[in-house]
Amino acid sequence: MDTTQQNSNAWDKKVEEGSRYTKSVSSEVIEKSKSGEWEITVTTVKPVPRNWFPNSLEGLHILCLASGGGQQAPVLAAAGANVTVTDISKKQLEQDEKVAKREGLALTTVQGDMSDLRDFDDESFDMVVNPVSNLFVKDVPLVYKEISRVLKDKGILIVGFTNPLLWIFDDNQERKGVLDVKHSIPSSTLDYLPEKEVQDYIDSNQTIEYAHTLEDQIQGQMDAGFVLTGFYEDDFGGTRILDRHIKTFMATRAIKIKVD
Repeated sequence: MDTTQQNSNAWDKKVEEGSRYTKSVSSEVIEKSKSGEWEITVTTVKPVPRNWFPNSLEGLHILCLASGGGQQAPVLAAAGANVTVTDISKKQLEQDEKVAKREGLALTTVQGDMSDLRDFDDESFDMVVNPVSNLFVKDVPLVYKEISRVLKDKGILIVGFTNPLLWIFDDNQERKGVLDVKHSIPSSTLDYLPEKEVQDYIDSNQTIEYAHTLEDQIQGQMDAGFVLTGFYEDDFGGTRILDRHIKTFMATRAIKIKVD
């Protein structure tokens, strides 16, 4: 099946339903960003440290990867960067376009798959910002290779992703307060369903997600030419039982190092 199209449709649906990850930033946030008071998240709650960014974003070319929804891209544009945002969901990109029009911001939107950045030339960007989203693609090392290709030498990658332990528990049971170890890593949403329920799940326009290993997430960056320079963890902000036991999201900062 076409997982990309499935997830594109699913995220369009999330926009219509008003999911928290589709709600764009306010005019107040943009005004503060224009005056230098800005922050973004690439996980759930914790903001990215400001020292992960250059002192000034003015004139930097930033790719907000799989980052539609009007949350990261408009803030960075308001802070002075030349921002391009790409996402598989047309409706998510429309959220960015609405904010840009409302606030008089210049940013570019491109609909596309994070595993295939053919729309962008080699070494086009100074920075790539990728909030938690690579759970929607099967091949994470390929994503990092594509990011490396479009980043300039010494370019910065800031990426958020899930702790694989999040996926080993039965999701329905966990939401009831029961931690039931049920799944293996790597795996996907469809692996967790009885065969007779798979088609109904697909037909319901829900996302297909992939539980990736830490080796794919960390070594995948290194194999693509990155050196890690920063790390932190995050959680659901105390809204899930797992928050009492472990952080379920991670973020890394990495620099592309060109080796001749």
